[in-house]
Amino acid sequence: MLRMSKMTDYGIVLMTELARADGETRTTRELSARTRVALPSASKVLKGLLQAGLVVSHRGASGGYGLARPAEAISLAELVTALEGPVALTECGQHTSPAVPCELEAVCQVRGHWRLINQAIQEALGRLTLADLRAPAPRMPDRLVGLGLSSALPSSVTGVRS
Repeated sequence: MLRMSKMTDYGIVLMTELARADGETRTTRELSARTRVALPSASKVLKGLLQAGLVVSHRGASGGYGLARPAEAISLAELVTALEGPVALTECGQHTSPAVPCELEAVCQVRGHWRLINQAIQEALGRLTLADLRAPAPRMPDRLVGLGLSSALPSSVTGVRS
């Protein structure tokens, strides 16, 4: 099974909530309450997103977190990469230098194919933005229709939890 970490899932949920804030700041406590992500987890994820430059923090009485750029300018690929690292389905998909060679590299017949698969996933995630995820009703963005996905996005993609 292919699965991203729970913290990445939380990051997507928190970022979607910030996108819904429409430029207003939200405290960690507010974000935790609105999303039901535990406060310690929300704090940890937001600190990582701050370091990645995806959110900004404001101190003071009206302080909190906000998106570093408009929701339309933050792709899901950028968000997942910031929280998980490079998108790669296999270990060899992450090897980018000869310093960390794969033990099967000399005989592997599919390594090039894995790179194509990883690139396709990266491109698909790159087409989806936080603006798409903040929409109240799951709807397939026009630019994703060509990927052969169904017209309704699952809750794991929309950030809408049942």
